[in-house]
Amino acid sequence: MNLHDHAAELAPQPLDHSTALPARYYTEPGMAAIDRARIFDRSWQLVAHVCQLRGAGDHVVADLGGLPVIAVRGADDVIRVMHNVCRHRAGPLAQCDGLGAKSLRCRYHGWTYTLDGQLRTATEMSATPDFDVADVKLPQLAVRVWQGMVFAAVDDAAAPPFDAFVAGIDARLGADRGLEQFGHHHRVGYDIDCDWKVYVDNYLEGYHVPHVHPELNRLLDYRSYVTDTAEWYSFQFSPLESGDGLYGSGDALYYWMWPNTMLNILPGRLQTNRIIPRGVGRCRVEFDFYYAMDDSDAGKARREADLTFSDVVQDEDIGICIDVQRGLASGSYHAGRLNPLRENAVHHFHELLRRTYRMALEGGRSAE
Repeated sequence: MNLHDHAAELAPQPLDHSTALPARYYTEPGMAAIDRARIFDRSWQLVAHVCQLRGAGDHVVADLGGLPVIAVRGADDVIRVMHNVCRHRAGPLAQCDGLGAKSLRCRYHGWTYTLDGQLRTATEMSATPDFDVADVKLPQLAVRVWQGMVFAAVDDAAAPPFDAFVAGIDARLGADRGLEQFGHHHRVGYDIDCDWKVYVDNYLEGYHVPHVHPELNRLLDYRSYVTDTAEWYSFQFSPLESGDGLYGSGDALYYWMWPNTMLNILPGRLQTNRIIPRGVGRCRVEFDFYYAMDDSDAGKARREADLTFSDVVQDEDIGICIDVQRGLASGSYHAGRLNPLRENAVHHFHELLRRTYRMALEGGRSAE
């Protein structure tokens, strides 16, 4: 896709007269490379929660917009995020999460690295001229641990300053809702036939809740549903009417953090979503569920009820997102007006996208 051909539609738009992004930004093949270079490689992305990395050698694998990475707690207690790509012939150091590894061994040819990414042994390479294991090290990403969550950036110089990225969230959560308190319980992943931006758009508004999510709509007070935006994130808030059987009293707080991290915070539970692009028209959504440490029968029952309820909501979201992608690709759609009251966070996301794509034009790189 050549952004130069569509520069006019990337101009900033006021909320009260805004339209959605045109369909081409969700459907044209060239967008995948632009989004990787201009968005994902220049952003902070969620990798793991510290409860998954408690001991030396504990590790979590992730995909950061197309870059395979591995987060590892080292013997020195430092959490590092490194490329999960062997420097020999691109094999994976790990194919799944794990605990207590003594080293990182490539699953392809057995080259072995220390927990800080230094090559230690290379299988049958000892007699190879001018080859020294000391010269080989896994590339590392910038890492920040915030509220118990591990974020990483491929290019932290191009990413937003981390303090600005999370500014105001700590105060909103308060000490009694700190996210580091939770323990990891469960992960679910969905491969979806829609562009990653379609899924984000859907997450960013409660406008569809009465029409797509009947059970969720009964839990939330739609009349009191509020959406607000900050520089690098938006959040949605609603009082809960769930009763004691599911979440009890309190409220629901949903954070979206540029470009693809969601934090769904309810009493006693944190659910994180990572939206991973898989090329234009496809994405993967990974959900990690973290709960307050409660092994009572009642606690177990609430967790099971939460997982069951979440499956229902996700099936509804997946269905509508696939239909929207089909509509975007149909040739029928022309960008429609946004609802200023209910879709202000969608407008915020689209303005960040427009700005990013304008910068690609101005910089003259990754514009096609």
